[in-house]
Order: sequence, then structure tokens, then C-alpha cells
Amino acid sequence: MKGFARREFQLVLLRRMADYQPDLVADAARSLDASRTEMREVNARWQRMVRSRSFPHARARLAAVLGPPTEEEDQRLGEVPCRVERWPLSLWRDLRYEALTAPDGTVLQEWLVRATDSPVPPLTKVDDLTPWSCVVGDLDQRFDNVRHQAGEVPSRWHATFTSPEDREATFVAHFVWGLLQTVASV
Repeated sequence: MKGFARREFQLVLLRRMADYQPDLVADAARSLDASRTEMREVNARWQRMVRSRSFPHARARLAAVLGPPTEEEDQRLGEVPCRVERWPLSLWRDLRYEALTAPDGTVLQEWLVRATDSPVPPLTKVDDLTPWSCVVGDLDQRFDNVRHQAGEVPSRWHATFTSPEDREATFVAHFVWGLLQTVASV
């Protein structure tokens, strides 16, 4: 395996998603012409790289792997000026990989988001929330009473919300790298 670029980075993202959606991950890996063995090797290499003292850290790590971002903008978090950068990935053409970074380059949040020119899918009821159908921001736009909770590892995110069809019904949506994986009744 030579280099580490967008293709390999996508395999790393898929690794965490396999816990929830192994069939979708297998299909996505095939579309990248990657075997299970290669996925394991890429993930192991990524883990060595991010723990290495010589490999770039924080925002520089993403730039080294993904190249220059295709979209950039400034954003404030309270009094802190931050930078938002986005990269396209071939597996998810309507999405972008987004990193929110602090002034020192520390990555504060990284996940998949809807591309600015991509419409939000028609999500009007809980049954529309199928695996990989939306990102965290889509849920916010289409459903009420969304409450967010960080997951048990940085790549995971949970959102609790009420059903538009039945305000008494509460659900939790599980996301990996910002992409919906499962929805369950609470």
C-alpha cells in the first residue's frame, strides 16, 4: 500500500461504521476496490500514523491526507475564531468531510456534513431515517426537539428527538462520523 490519501481515509471512516452497518460498509469497500484485509491494514496503518511523533497532528494531519480543502470559511465559537474546512469524498458525493479547527490548528470537531449545493433529503417521518440517509445537520433541519449527546468515542454522536407523527414517541439516532447509522425507540 503506497501513500495514504482520500481512498484510504474513507476506508478508515468505514471501519467505525462497520460496527453498525456491516453490509453497507462491505458494499462501500467493494466500490473502492478494497478487501477486508486491506481495510484492516489501512486502519492499523492509520492508527500508527496518528500516534507517531513524526506524522503531522491536528489540522495538518487532514491536509497531509486529504490535500487542500475545497471549501473554507471562518466561524466563531463564542469568542474563539475558528476555521471550517471541507473536502469531498467519492463514497458520499452529496456530503463533505468537515473539520472545525481552533486558531492553533487543533481539530475540535470532524465529521460528514451535507454539501452546500446538495438538497436535504425528504425526511418527514421516522421511517425516512434509514442508514446513511442523512447527517446530523439534516436531522436538525427536519425534526423538532433534537437533543445532542457526544458518543463514547470521538467518531460517534447521538441525537434524541421526538417523532413528528407522535409527539409522545422519542427516538435516538446514532451517527458515526456524522452519518446516520441507526434509529431506535427510547
